[in-house]
Amino acid sequence: MDFTLITGASSGLGYNLAKLYSNDNCNLLLVARNLDKLNKIKEELNKPNIIIDTYKCDVSNESELENLISYINEKDYFIERLVNNAGFGDQKKLLDMDLDFQMEMIRTNSIAPFYLMKKLSPKMCEKKRGYIINVASIAGLYPGPNMCTYHATKAFLYNISLAIGYELKQYNVHVLTLCPGPFNSNFTSVAHNDYTFKKIKPHSSEYVAKVAYKASKKKKSFKIVGFKNRLTYFVSRFVSTPFLVKSSSKNITKGGK
Repeated sequence: MDFTLITGASSGLGYNLAKLYSNDNCNLLLVARNLDKLNKIKEELNKPNIIIDTYKCDVSNESELENLISYINEKDYFIERLVNNAGFGDQKKLLDMDLDFQMEMIRTNSIAPFYLMKKLSPKMCEKKRGYIINVASIAGLYPGPNMCTYHATKAFLYNISLAIGYELKQYNVHVLTLCPGPFNSNFTSVAHNDYTFKKIKPHSSEYVAKVAYKASKKKKSFKIVGFKNRLTYFVSRFVSTPFLVKSSSKNITKGGK
């Protein structure tokens, strides 16, 4: 039985993607840490002709990831579409960071998507069909002083997604590397990054979800969300690295110090 697996599905972009896939009559496996929220979404989106399953999992925990894969195998679910959406950030200088929190971010933003791709892509390749959406960020396109771990985790996801996508396309398995800019979600409250959201007008999570969904349908491999973000990325290729680092810092903290 074919399923679409969405991590971080309890709110924001994950929730809005779940709505789009349910409207397209796709079976869903919704994954997040908050099972109550997932079950409410299940009640909201459920229709007679689709199956919506929910699974509580902290993707930063390797044992819980292993249990998720075991659950998928026990249910005999074929994950035809994988959406690696779970992620969070933290605006902190290196000297002020909580190390455990940063390590959790690395595991959530980078290791978990890689783990799920490695575990679930073989069956996609065997069946010669599948699609993966990795929610990276425009943050992954630039170094980010004062938010260095988040930028680095998204840079990892950006690079590995494009590489894996190139490897898997011969099996008719496609990988979309999605790079949105700021968009409305609970990201700000976790990341303490109000300054960026005041400086750069965020998109809605509904808009980002629609862009991602359309790009996946067209089997796109890379998508930057928003014209201004695409223009900034284009211009960034013509400036020096020191200038890029300084400019990035100014978008994260006032004064860029």
